[in-house]
Amino acid sequence: MDGDIVAQLCIYILTWNVGGHYPDDISLNDALSLNGTVCPNNSDVPDIYVIGFQEVNTQPKNQIMNYFQDDQWTFKVKEHLDDMGFIKVGAERLQGMLINMWVQPKHISHIRQIETQNTKTGFGGLWGNKGAVSIRLSLYGTGVVFVASHLAAHDEKLRERVEDYDQIVDNHHYKAPKYRNIFDHNFVFWFGDLNFRLDSHDSVWDIRNAVEQGRLDELYQLDQLKLVRETGNAFSLMEERKPNFPPTFKFIEGTSDYNLKRRPAWCDRILYRLQAPDYPDVQLNVQQLSYKSHPEYTLSDHKPVSAEFLITIKADKYTDDELYEMTHGGSIISLPLVRLIFISFYLTMF
Repeated sequence: MDGDIVAQLCIYILTWNVGGHYPDDISLNDALSLNGTVCPNNSDVPDIYVIGFQEVNTQPKNQIMNYFQDDQWTFKVKEHLDDMGFIKVGAERLQGMLINMWVQPKHISHIRQIETQNTKTGFGGLWGNKGAVSIRLSLYGTGVVFVASHLAAHDEKLRERVEDYDQIVDNHHYKAPKYRNIFDHNFVFWFGDLNFRLDSHDSVWDIRNAVEQGRLDELYQLDQLKLVRETGNAFSLMEERKPNFPPTFKFIEGTSDYNLKRRPAWCDRILYRLQAPDYPDVQLNVQQLSYKSHPEYTLSDHKPVSAEFLITIKADKYTDDELYEMTHGGSIISLPLVRLIFISFYLTMF
């Protein structure tokens, strides 16, 4: 890639279906790779964390309290990232689905026009037990969106999962003039408990044995998400690195033993897409650095999954302010005023 680098950032994405459990005294050091990431940014931590949880506890008393303060999972993330100076710049919740985004302070002035959105797909779009939550923003002048979703469950519900995907794509809209829809964005990251299973009649014991024997490539050929992407039925615009970790569902809680009431499957996934802008002097790139599960966590029947990405923004003659004016079609609008004032105050105090 020729041209001057406007920005090169490492983005860390984590998804975890926590099964209605509270974080209590667990450590997220491994889930957040705080003991060392593979980001080539001369730092031990990424530039940005984006975290999606599914099946966060939705008891009425918790729903009410969450209107006034962060939920317990966000507090747990905050405990780990606060000491390193990360600032939460966006969050959205829909019943048990939660997404939040944390950024190193040096990038705050290059973030503009943050929006959040949610789409219900449960019971024909009437209920938010399934669906998606998202955060979109201008990052160094480019359009970036993060979508965390929880799609229809059970082996036989493939058609419903595809319908959930279609509903999210059709109904998820933003106010940014040139980025009204998810796939209008230059960088798209879509992740969560997508609930895709294995398209076969193999028994739960056959699949478990294949996993234990390391025959993951054989099982991956049966993966429903792989198949619907290839046929163009869903997620065909997205890319995914082939999982080289064992299926992340379904485990006996408190153990790493598969629960034989369900066939093991790669339910928890992270996909990405790059769409370069129509400007000859602007070049974008995304490189996936890692894709892994975190099997030591036994809190729920899912294992957390993470991925790291390096995004590069190059321009021959534009600053990120000028890129923003071109790509977003208007004058520079930064973070919401109240949030910007608060962050500025925070940075001066600490």
